[in-house]
Amino acid sequence: MIIAFILAQAGAAAPPAPTDATPPPDPAAAQVIVVTGLGLAPPIGDAAYAATEIERTRIVSSASGRLEDVLRDVAGLQQFRRSDARTANPTSQGLTLRGLGGNASSRALLVLDGVPQTDPFGGWISLPAYAPERLSRVRVTRGAASGVFGPGALAGTIELDSAGPAELDGISADVAYGSRDSVDAGVILAGRPGGGFASLSADYARGDGFVPIVRDARGPADRPAPYEQASVSARGVAPLGAATELQANILAFTDARERGVAFTDNRTDGADASLRVVGQGALPWSTLVYVQTRAFASRFAAVSAGRQTATLTLDQYNTPATGLGARVEVAPRFGDAELRLGGDWRRTSGETRERFSYQAGRPTRLREAGGMTETLGLFADLGLEATEALTLSLGGRIDRWSIRDGSRQETPIGTGTLAPTLALFADRSGWEPTARAGVAFQATPALTLRAAAYTGWRLPTLNELYRPFRVGADATAANEALAPERLRGGEIGLTLRPAPGVRLAVTGFASRLENAIANVTLARGPGTFPGVGFVSAAGSYRARRNLDAVNSRGVEVDGEATVGALRLSAAYAFADATVEGAGAAAELDGLRPAQVPLHQASATVAAGGASLTARYVSAQWEDDANQRRLAPAFTLDAAARLPLTGRLAVEARAENIFDQVVEAAISDDGVVERASPRTLWIGLRYGL
Repeated sequence: MIIAFILAQAGAAAPPAPTDATPPPDPAAAQVIVVTGLGLAPPIGDAAYAATEIERTRIVSSASGRLEDVLRDVAGLQQFRRSDARTANPTSQGLTLRGLGGNASSRALLVLDGVPQTDPFGGWISLPAYAPERLSRVRVTRGAASGVFGPGALAGTIELDSAGPAELDGISADVAYGSRDSVDAGVILAGRPGGGFASLSADYARGDGFVPIVRDARGPADRPAPYEQASVSARGVAPLGAATELQANILAFTDARERGVAFTDNRTDGADASLRVVGQGALPWSTLVYVQTRAFASRFAAVSAGRQTATLTLDQYNTPATGLGARVEVAPRFGDAELRLGGDWRRTSGETRERFSYQAGRPTRLREAGGMTETLGLFADLGLEATEALTLSLGGRIDRWSIRDGSRQETPIGTGTLAPTLALFADRSGWEPTARAGVAFQATPALTLRAAAYTGWRLPTLNELYRPFRVGADATAANEALAPERLRGGEIGLTLRPAPGVRLAVTGFASRLENAIANVTLARGPGTFPGVGFVSAAGSYRARRNLDAVNSRGVEVDGEATVGALRLSAAYAFADATVEGAGAAAELDGLRPAQVPLHQASATVAAGGASLTARYVSAQWEDDANQRRLAPAFTLDAAARLPLTGRLAVEARAENIFDQVVEAAISDDGVVERASPRTLWIGLRYGL
C-alpha cells in the first residue's frame, strides 16, 4: 500500500496555485469515478505476437459449460490428456501449446486477474474452480513470454479476466439437468455499492459418470466414474481515487472424482485470495499480492487380468501445498513509447504424504516427500509505435531461482525390522535471463505482418522433483535432480482483415525446448524398482528425466467472420514435434512426444442463441516410446437458447452428439479408456 500511495502521487498532476482569476470549483463538473475491475491494458508491443481472444458470449455458451471446452477453441491449445475435468485425474490437467507435450505440468502460464493459477505442488490446473460465467474474457498469447506475468510461459500465456460491472448486474442464475443424472447449477449476485462493484457467486456440478473403459474391454472391476465439484467466489472493487481502484478476490473450491475402478478416488480442495491496486492515471501502475492453499488426495489401483478385481497400490492421502506471490509494475508512456518495469516473487512449498507397498490389502510403508521452490525476477518491456504502420517490441527479465529443503522419508508400518530411511537433497539455485523481441508492420489497412523471437524457462515442480505416481499398472519415479526447462523460439505471421467483422491470422513457428522434462520408460515389469516399489507384468517402470530437447515446428490458423446475425470462427494447428534423446532416453530420439497430435482443428458457427461446434484431433501416441496409438477423433457439439422473457431463457446442449469414442489413454496391456460420451442437457438461465 505504501508503494501504491507513492506511485499514485507520482502520477497525479499537481493542482495549479489559486489566483484571483481562478473561478470557484463547479460541483456539477466533478469527475465521475468509474471502476472497471481490470488490470493494466496489454502492452502496445503485444501487437507483434500471435494472440487471440475469446469473448464472453462464447465463454458462457459452450456445450459442456466448462472452461476446458472453451479453451479448445484456441489453435494448438491442449491438456495433457483428451479427457475433461469431470473424469481425468486432476494431475493430468496441464495446459500446453505448439506441440511441446511433456507431462501433467503446464507449459503454458494461466493467470486469473494477474495471479498465476498453476498448482503450487504439481503445476497442473484445477479447472473446475473456474466457472465460465464469472469471466469476461480469455486472452491467449502463444510463444514464450519473457514479460510481466513471471516465469513458466514456455508455450504461451492464458489470461483470464473476471467479469465486472460491464458484464454482471443484479441476480444471474442457471441450472441444467443432463445425462447420467448430472446437474450443473450456479448463481451470481452482483451490484455497485458505494460507487464500487461487488459480486458473490457459487457453482455446483455433479454426475453419476460413465464407465471410462471402452465396452469391449470392460470387466467386473469397471464401473461408472462419478464426480462432484463446487466453488464459491467473492470479488470486490472499490475506488481509491479518480484513477485508482482496489480489487480483492477470494475463491474456494472442492473437486471429487473417481476413475471408474475401486480405490481410484481423488479429491482437491483449494482456496485463493488476492489484493490488487491499479492506477490508471498519468503514470499507470499496479501492485498485487496473493496466497494459494491446496490439499490433494488420490488413490491408485492395479487391475487383475481380465479386469476381474482391483487392489489398492498407493494411497496419496494428503498433499498440502501453499503458494505465495507478489508483483509490482509501472507503465510510463513517452510519446509513442510505453515502458513496463517491475518485479515479481513466487514461493511454493508442499509435500506428498502417502501409504504404499501394499501386501494383502495393507500398506507396509509410509512416504513423505517435498520441499520448496522460489523465484524472484525483474522485468522490462518496451513497446514503440515507431510510425503509424510500425510497432516494435523489446523485453527481457532476469530471474533468481532456488530449490531447497528437499527430502524424502520412508517409514515402515508395523513392528518389522526395517528401519526408516531419510534422504536429504542438496539445495540448488541459479540465474535465468530471458528476452523477447518482435515487430508488427501494417503493410495495408487490411494486412499486418508480424515477426518475433523469444526465450523462456520453467522451474521443475515439486511434483516432478519428489512425487512418484502410478497410472493403472504403470509406475513413474520422481527425480530430485531435474534441471529447469529452457526454450528458444521464433515465429512469423500475418493478420488479414479484408472486411469489417472478418479476421484471419496465420502464424508459422519453430521452438526448441531444451532439458524437456518427460516420463521416460526404463523397464517393464514384473519387478521391484527404485522410487516406486513393485510393478506387475502388466506395467512399465518410468522415471522423470531431462530430455536433450523437444523440437516443434508448425503452423497455426485462426479467424472469425460475422455476417449479420451469423458468426463463424475456426482454428487449425499443425505441430511437427520430435524428441532429441541420449543416454537413458536414446531410444526416444526422433520419436514424437507423448500426447502430441499432428493436427488439431475446431470450428463454430453461431446464429442468435444457437451454435454448432466441430472438433478434430489427429492420432497421437499415448507413450514416449510411440508404441500405443490413440486413434484420431471427430466430435460435434451443439447448444441452443430460447428466450422466454427479457431475462429468462430455456437452453438445450449436446456434447459429442454422435457418441464418438474419443480415446484418452491406452494401458500397456492394450485396454483403452475413452473421454466423455454423448451428454445431453436441458436447463434454464436467468440474467445471463
